Amino acid sequence: MNEQIATVFGGTGFLGRRVVRALATAGYRVRVAARHPEDVDFSDIKDQIAPVAVDIRNERRVTEAVSGSVFAVNAVSLYVERGDLTFDTIHVKGAERIARCARAAGVDRLVHISGLGVDEHSPSKFIRARARGEQVVCNAFERATLVRPSVMFGSDDAFLSSLKTATLLPVVPLFGKGNNRLQPVYVEDVAAAVVELARQAGGQGQVFELGGGSVYTYRQVLQVVMSHLGRRRVLLPVPFTLWRLLVATLSLMPNPPLTRDQLVLMQSDNMVGENAKTFADLGIDPYSLEDLLDECLPTNSG
Repeated sequence: MNEQIATVFGGTGFLGRRVVRALATAGYRVRVAARHPEDVDFSDIKDQIAPVAVDIRNERRVTEAVSGSVFAVNAVSLYVERGDLTFDTIHVKGAERIARCARAAGVDRLVHISGLGVDEHSPSKFIRARARGEQVVCNAFERATLVRPSVMFGSDDAFLSSLKTATLLPVVPLFGKGNNRLQPVYVEDVAAAVVELARQAGGQGQVFELGGGSVYTYRQVLQVVMSHLGRRRVLLPVPFTLWRLLVATLSLMPNPPLTRDQLVLMQSDNMVGENAKTFADLGIDPYSLEDLLDECLPTNSG
């Protein structure tokens, strides 16, 4: 195809940098739009990318980033509020700004990365902001495609890394009884889905829920990880009442290892809905967590 420009906001993030590489491989010239685009080494695809320093709170910078693009992705994420970086600033106002500027610039397709379980009535500020973000994006760019991945895993993720650390303990605490269900999704599969949405018009104005090939309880995920690492540990159910007390104490720390919003996420299932559009609608067969543990969680790395 003739070279076309795609802009990836959050192009240096865990998902964003995979999307950049996947789009470049598909033949796009990719603008890596991030506050610090030099943070990731893209030297192997340098002829296909253009780093652009963008803070999504700056309308002029956002407008410049999408100018001339046929496709844009908002993969910007914020999981812990710090100073003036709030969930509302990034996931609502920033998301609306990207969508509005993309539409004004004549961008043909916009993919907005959200997450499973969005709920405007959730007790979690993060989840509420994600839900409002979807609403304002669709109001500003009515043909936007919403992509809701489950918890993502990969070779340098936070998910598996945190489980590996947790299983160093002789007794591993569970959230409640550990029966909440998860559908972990491989980050490269999500990136592949974004490229498919860039290629085809059928996904415009649609919502895609992306989960991995298998569903696990949290307890089962821990057991799979421990088996892979060759560790035997006691799994201890801990009531959410105690977790809430712990989180209240941890919140006094500058960088708490567990936040109230993360705890809320662990109290409910994180799975693809029965009637949702999924990987299957994009012709992608997603990996399961167990398929890739050797690659994503090497046993010789400590």
